[in-house]
Amino acid sequence: MGTLKEFMLLFRMEPIEAIPTTEEIAIMQKQWGTFIGSIASQGKLVNVARLDFEGVVITANQSTENKIFVETNLIVSGNLTLKAASIEEATETAKNCPILFIGGIVEIRPIIPMN
Repeated sequence: MGTLKEFMLLFRMEPIEAIPTTEEIAIMQKQWGTFIGSIASQGKLVNVARLDFEGVVITANQSTENKIFVETNLIVSGNLTLKAASIEEATETAKNCPILFIGGIVEIRPIIPMN
């Protein structure tokens, strides 16, 4: 295996209006566990984070608003950083992401080291 690079998967979805049932939550947790576990078992998981639906937006003029940023009715609901040989490999991995099964999208971005 060559040098691995880090890629961030950004998970975007429409804000949920209906509260999922206990069964739906259990199914989603299993799907996410399988997805994340598969990446971790290959030693390619760097980190993963789920984001709350609360937040603050700061604009360039320093004004603030208690909300989260919603673009085209999509919010960033979380992210996962993984190691892959190429963006193509990261893309193939992301095709198994459970957010895709509920109509969400995954954006894959290479991480640029800050050193």
